[in-house]
Amino acid sequence: MGDKTLYPLIQLENTIEIEKIVSIYYFEYAKDFVFQGEKHDFWEFLYVDKGQAEVMADTEGYKLEEGDIIFHKPNEFHSVWANGRIAPNLIVMSFVCNSPAMKFFENKIFRIETNEEKNILARIIEERINTFDVPLYYAISPKVIKDSPIIGSQQLIKLYLELFLITLIRNTTYVEKKKRLSLVTRQRVEDDLLNRIIAYMKDNVDNNIMIDDLCSKFAIGRTQLKSLFKDKLRTSAMQYFRHLKMERAKDLIREGKYNFTEIAQMLNFSSVNYFSQSFKRIVGMNPSQYADSVKGKIELRKWS
Repeated sequence: MGDKTLYPLIQLENTIEIEKIVSIYYFEYAKDFVFQGEKHDFWEFLYVDKGQAEVMADTEGYKLEEGDIIFHKPNEFHSVWANGRIAPNLIVMSFVCNSPAMKFFENKIFRIETNEEKNILARIIEERINTFDVPLYYAISPKVIKDSPIIGSQQLIKLYLELFLITLIRNTTYVEKKKRLSLVTRQRVEDDLLNRIIAYMKDNVDNNIMIDDLCSKFAIGRTQLKSLFKDKLRTSAMQYFRHLKMERAKDLIREGKYNFTEIAQMLNFSSVNYFSQSFKRIVGMNPSQYADSVKGKIELRKWS
């Protein structure tokens, strides 16, 4: 009985192995819902259980219908909103998985057409309820695990999610990403994002903001940020921010309460000389010339 040649041990291969669960949500949104977007270093999928949803994935927009599921790979910016006509019900799950087989899901939308995959999703949601003591639209964490969860509920979440992904690879129809959003819809999303970035710049005009600060704050890539300002405003984000600083400097000069050194400090310039050089490069005259100019005096009367 101890002869290993008669009873070889077989190491089973794990095609998909979920390492950690980040979130499991079931949302019932209003028809005017908007989620502004985020990106993170783990996987996420969104399944439309009912209704319709519109999604941005990096710089591309897509219209999802009931039964569609989209995967967002790690560090892909994504946002979602209702179309203003149909209130959607959405399942959103995010998780850590470094299995090479996950490459199959990159940049893809699927359509779930059979009860097999729907039943697995239902089981995940059921075990989520068995495990966590918060509603389905609340975030999960170790702190909200039930005191006495049903035995095996946490493990079944992992197993059912792995089964779901493997079943998708085997069975589900792949939908080419041809469901592009209308130009009007995409412009609406981009305009909203641009307005939020500009508002943030204005609120922080007295500070120093860098490209990486904006990318981190708004979960946007450098390339997307560059394109956004170039296409909409024909300038760069940093150039736009510098112009906002100079407009603020002009306001302060017209008020006449501060000298140029104080204004340079208030706007976070390293020196008054650097402030003066920047002012002249953008405004076309140095701070003293602006203060003495007819333009400056006209603008002062406008503000009086």
